[in-house]
Amino acid sequence: MTLPPTLSQIAERLQGYDPEAMDVNGVQAFLAQLVQPLQESETLALDAALDRVLAQDLVSPINVPAHDNSAMDGYAFAGHQLRPGQGLRLRMAGRVLAGATWQGELQAGECLRIMTGAVMPPGLDTVVPQELTTQDADGAILLAPDLLQPGANRRRCGEDLQQGALAMAQGERLTPAALGLLASLGLAQVRVLRRLRVAYFSTGDEILSPGEAPRAGAVYDSNRYTVCALLRRLGVEVIEGPPVRDDPAQLSAALTRAASAADVVITSGGASTGDADHLRQQLQRLGEVAFWRIAMRPGRPMAVGRLVNGQAGDEAGALLFGLPGNPVAAMVTLIALVRPALLRMMGCRARPQPLLRAACSETLHKRPGRTEYQRGIVSTAADGSLQVRTTGHQGSGVLSSMLQANGLIVLHHDQATVQAGDPVDVLMFDGAF
Repeated sequence: MTLPPTLSQIAERLQGYDPEAMDVNGVQAFLAQLVQPLQESETLALDAALDRVLAQDLVSPINVPAHDNSAMDGYAFAGHQLRPGQGLRLRMAGRVLAGATWQGELQAGECLRIMTGAVMPPGLDTVVPQELTTQDADGAILLAPDLLQPGANRRRCGEDLQQGALAMAQGERLTPAALGLLASLGLAQVRVLRRLRVAYFSTGDEILSPGEAPRAGAVYDSNRYTVCALLRRLGVEVIEGPPVRDDPAQLSAALTRAASAADVVITSGGASTGDADHLRQQLQRLGEVAFWRIAMRPGRPMAVGRLVNGQAGDEAGALLFGLPGNPVAAMVTLIALVRPALLRMMGCRARPQPLLRAACSETLHKRPGRTEYQRGIVSTAADGSLQVRTTGHQGSGVLSSMLQANGLIVLHHDQATVQAGDPVDVLMFDGAF
């Protein structure tokens, strides 16, 4: 078994690594080396495999489609009979339906009534849609001059996939379209990587669970619900734990339990440097610490480390992501930084998060030197172009702004103030989760 690199080894490889001043690109590069894809797999029925990750390359066992077939309802005939500038009259000699084959032989000037998906009989290569034809008094089909080219409206055998060709590569996430493709190959089961196990708990003396009586200085635990919901949409197995107080012994016990049950442990709160922020000290005792201050807003304090879970033969341990406690900061760091790392651990093929380009409707003041993620509302302007505006106040505790927004305006590290009308990048929520 090859052990993953230690945090210090990764730090040595990264030029300019500084745990007190990490930029977003540096964090992403660090995490790309830190995480290791899962190896264990299982076989599932197609209807149980949505959003799972393909464990092996999949070669098509058949041609799709299996035969030349008609792309629409109409009339099939031999296309060589078409002549430039001349119409064509065809006598109907029979009918072929989808799921059936036609036995017989057509003479010159004859055609077959054919339905969408029906197998094209030998010698026939062209279909004229029924709505483009007329009939004469004898019931013959009439085609206007230069109506279509030979071979029109025919789907060729293997046009979608050829037998023996790569149908889907290892690491593909099984979307609805992917499941449909597998079904079109006649496959009832598929080999997928096991589900990533992610444990989560919130930290802090101020945390209340919904349903508890309010008290002065306390806040209800929204992070548990936003973080766990985002994780479930990602397709991981979520292991929820109760909130943990700012007590080193309780935190140590919670981290140990979580690390023994999960591949990844995610916490919120306690990632700063306050007197009651014990996460860093416990990580140093239970494993190793990576970095703490990121040049981003919101989400500057964040911890990344590796825990020793005590299981025999598992020397790599569980990864830990300590998110900020502020609700918006926790969501933004999870979306922008942790999500790509989790996808890699799930075995997904590496793909950059798609960014939309839209004209900013207002001036956004910013100094170079950090990446900012502002909550934005993308809409379509009167001329059909995309525009985006902020939700207003961008405080990291304004959770209602995440409800109003449909994406994050990404102001990159070296970017300065954006003027109204300037184009900006937007990370759409539908593209992120």
